[in-house]
Amino acid sequence: MLPRQRKRRIIELVTERNGESVDTLAEELDVSAATIRRDLQQLAEEGLVERSHGGALPVKSVGNERSYGQKEIQHLEEKQAIAAVAVEEIRHGEVVFFDSGTTTMEVAKKAPRDDSFVAVTNSPLIALELRKQEGEVQLTGGSLRQRTKALVGPTAEQFMDTSNFDVAFVGTNGIDEEGRLTTPKAEEARMKELMIENSKRVVLVSVSGKLGEQSFKRFGTLRDVNVFITDEKLSPEHRQWFEDANVRVVDEVVD
Repeated sequence: MLPRQRKRRIIELVTERNGESVDTLAEELDVSAATIRRDLQQLAEEGLVERSHGGALPVKSVGNERSYGQKEIQHLEEKQAIAAVAVEEIRHGEVVFFDSGTTTMEVAKKAPRDDSFVAVTNSPLIALELRKQEGEVQLTGGSLRQRTKALVGPTAEQFMDTSNFDVAFVGTNGIDEEGRLTTPKAEEARMKELMIENSKRVVLVSVSGKLGEQSFKRFGTLRDVNVFITDEKLSPEHRQWFEDANVRVVDEVVD
């Protein structure tokens, strides 16, 4: 197979499967892993795929939704650093909501292990993590979305409508130049809206790569946020977005 044909096939496989590993591509195309890495690097430079830890993902679009497993391995150290700072926002006796997601999972992992707060989440995976602590843990109930492992739908929304939270840790797929927060699916956007509406304080946790990105459904704006915690130092332009919305920024948390 000629290099041009191989690269075309790589793009097809990565797109069809919503991501693929170097090892699998090397095995299926009968070339070395080093060859695949070089191909992926060239394709990434041309904007035809996105590199990820150990493989590649399709290029982003507003309707693209990556699986929980794909997001779990991306920017792990950055998410852990964000979480280490974010847990400082938890105060004794509070009711704390954890949005479903891989960054909020890291916050849950670093949360206090005593019974000093009540935890609520729409993620069964996060609930299992939080059960390692001594405090109370509640799930919203609802229908489980297989792709993101999030609970959504009427039952989950009814739970949110009748609840109040002191603080909510919320994730996002994108923050655009107008300060709009977005996510790919309407049912998850609705859950995030309710988290924001029913929380006294909203802590947005996200890697800086989400800045300038835009997804399909809007669920809020930066004016709904009290604190933004991210991994890298914001550019002056990005920092102005948060200053205009009166959001406290904690950035450059990675050593």
